[in-house]
Parts: sequence; C-alpha cells; structure tokens
Amino acid sequence: MPHRLRTLITCTFCVSAALGACATATGAPPPPVPSAALPAMADFRDIVQRATGAVFPAVVYIRVNAESFARGARTMVESSGSGVILSTDGEIVTNWHVIDKAVTVRCLLSDGRAYEADIVGADQSTDLALLRLRLPAEAPPVPTAAFGDSSRLAEGDFVMAMGAPWGLNRSVSIGIVSCTRRFLPAASEYSLWLQTDAAINPGNSGGPLVDTDGRIIGVNARGMTAGDGVGFAIPATTVQELLPLLREHGRVPWSWTGLRLQPLRDFDRGVEFPGTHGVIVTETEPMSPARAAGFEARDRIVRVNGEPVSALTAEDLPDLHRALALIPHGHMVTLAVERGHSVIEIDLAPVEKGRVQGEELDLARFDLSVKAINRFENEELFFHRPVGVFVFGLRSPGNAASAGLRRNDILLRIGDTEIETLDDVRAAHAAAMEHGGRRSRVVVVVLRGGLERQFVLDYARDWTRQ
Repeated sequence: MPHRLRTLITCTFCVSAALGACATATGAPPPPVPSAALPAMADFRDIVQRATGAVFPAVVYIRVNAESFARGARTMVESSGSGVILSTDGEIVTNWHVIDKAVTVRCLLSDGRAYEADIVGADQSTDLALLRLRLPAEAPPVPTAAFGDSSRLAEGDFVMAMGAPWGLNRSVSIGIVSCTRRFLPAASEYSLWLQTDAAINPGNSGGPLVDTDGRIIGVNARGMTAGDGVGFAIPATTVQELLPLLREHGRVPWSWTGLRLQPLRDFDRGVEFPGTHGVIVTETEPMSPARAAGFEARDRIVRVNGEPVSALTAEDLPDLHRALALIPHGHMVTLAVERGHSVIEIDLAPVEKGRVQGEELDLARFDLSVKAINRFENEELFFHRPVGVFVFGLRSPGNAASAGLRRNDILLRIGDTEIETLDDVRAAHAAAMEHGGRRSRVVVVVLRGGLERQFVLDYARDWTRQ
C-alpha cells in the first residue's frame, strides 16, 4: 500500500491517540472511537487495491533516445516517461513531450518484458501520443486497461496517479481531484485539465490517472516544480475523442481560423461584456481566414452553422476552440455575429493548421543549429519574417558564437545565398564547405530586433577536435 494512503488512513487514529494522551494527562476519559471506523477504512483500502490491480499491470515504463539541436549540434539525449496499454495489439497512450523527436522508443512492461515501440501518432497541441508495441507473433498477451468517464468526476473524488516518477519504475500515489475544469492560459487551447493533489513528478508523464472503479480518467501530463500538491492530467473525454484521429492520420488534423476569442466575463483582464450569450472576438491574426472574412474586434459570435455558442468564462473557451479546430479545413461555415445593433452572417473557411513547430538542422563547422520560423511557436520572429529561418542553438565555444551570432537571429543571407527555407541553408552551407580548404570565411547577414546586421563567420577551426 502506498505510503500516502497509509498516512491518510491512519491520520484519524493519530489524532485520536493524541487526544487520548492529553485526556489522560488531565484525568478526563479519552473520546470514544466509532466502531464502524475500522471496517470503513478497511473497505476503502480494498477499493483502492482493486482499482490499482485493474490498471497497474498495464502501466509501462518508457525510455526514449531523442535528438536535440539546442546546443548548436545534433546530439542524442535520453529521457523517460510512462504510458498505459489500451489494447491487446499493444497500443499505448502517453504524452507527446515524452516521445518528441524520438529516434528509438523502448517500453518495459510490468512482468519484465521489454519491447521496442513505434509512434502511431502524436499531437503537440494536446500533448498526446499513441504508440504500438512491436509484439512478436508468439508473445504472450499483454495486460490492458480501459477508459472511464472523466465528465462524471467531482472535486473530492479519490484518484491514483500511476507511472515512473524520476525514472523509478512502477509507482502509484493517491489523492483527490482538486478541480475538474482547470484552465491554464498557456496550455488550454483545446482542452481543460484535471487538477489533482496525487503526486505527479517528472517521469509520471503519460501514465494514467485512475478512479476508484479502476478506470483511466486522465493521462498525467504536468506537475508543479515550485510546490507540492498540484498536478494536471488530460481528461479521458479529450483523449478518447482524439485517439481515432491519431490512428487514422498520425496526427490531429487541426484547422485554423485565426480568431482570437474572449469570454464575456474576463476576470484576468478586468473586462465584462453585457449579456450571457455568445463569445467576443478580440482580434484576428495576420494573414488568417478570419481576417480575410472580415471579422472585427468586439464582434460577438452567437451561432456557428445555426448552433448557439457561448463562453461565459475562460473555462468555456477550450471546447469552442476545439469545435472550430475540428471543422475540416476548406469546409465553409457560417457564423452569426452581433456587430453593434445588427446581426450579420459571415462565411468562414478554415485552413489546415499544419505544423506548430519548425524543423531543425545543424551546420557542422559553423557550430550552430537553425530552425524554421513557425507562426504558432515563434510569434515575435514571424512578425518580422513570416517565412524564414533563425539561429536556434550555438555551440560554446564555437565558430558562430565567436563571430557574434546570437540565438533568434533571423538569417537573411549566407554568402551569396538568400535564405528563406532550410533547403536554402543546406545549399549555402554546402557551398561554403566546398571552399573550406581555400577560403574558410563566409559573410552572414541576419535580422536582429528588426535591424540588419552583418557578420564574418570564420569556420576554419574544428572545435569538435579540440
């Protein structure tokens, strides 16, 4: 039995013992202990053990070798996380951040078996990933676990977080649901979160959050490093909605409108709009379908294809964002909008959202790595150059750093090559290296803070051999 559960069960008796000691010291009789207390607590322990037994065998420890370009060169890093087996053919749900840029994925099962796994699909926006074990034909059956209904949870319900915290395989902690609809401003675009005080530490990511019926009601994803008792899981309802898309497409084919929405009661901004229906448009993003369609700030959207929509508070926004983003791109939708004292209809055709993270590339002897600008990841750089490449990582010490280049410099030209894409960078780097024996310098022009800067990059020195 987990230590935290044992503490929870015995704390009543600790208090009773303390009161008894005080009463003895004063000569008063100790307060009676209810006769039903022991059976009730024993029954609760049985419930927890049955629930643990239903899911714990299906929990896997995941070890990943992934590539990283953050230090100016391609390096391999090892990390670990958790997952849970969903089907007899070895499907595993985990977090996107557990397998991001993975080259190899290995999974350790509860019975000691270990298998390689393939990535079936992954979605950064909701931090979900689907794996499949490479099971030999003669492999014994694998244990599986089933989903429950996270929409039925209430604050105070007991839950268990399972996984491999800090790389310690097979661990379970117990707590309660602290909040069933937690909005995290930077991480709630398409889904709210389940908040729990069950311990979720690094390594628990991707493991199941389990109810007392032995059902998966969430996927552990976030913990708070600054304090105890605050962890977050992706609700099972969100996971179940997106898993079929990951199976079919290898990703979630989100659509993008460019609408930025605001609830009617916006506490953080200190703004309150009259009425209880609709959602407010704060702005539209540059070069977006919403801007092209003619949406304006302070428009109130009240219907989408005839269906009423509302967002009274921030907690109502993710469902609306997800519904809009799951409209097939290219399909026209009609939005009814209150503008001033009139109601108008605006036709909007979402486009494919595509990648939300730029591709990366390292440049040998230049001692730097570069990354494609992505509007969803690098908003400030995108403002200066919608299509481009920027300095992502620098080797230290290294030739690019010695030349004066900095992270987030936008590359405009390398030698005689104008830079817009990673292919342009590859071509410029190849041309420079062809002359490496005779001429080991190249002029690099960058955009830094909106201003052009020029540097001479001397790549004669090979720092990898120092």
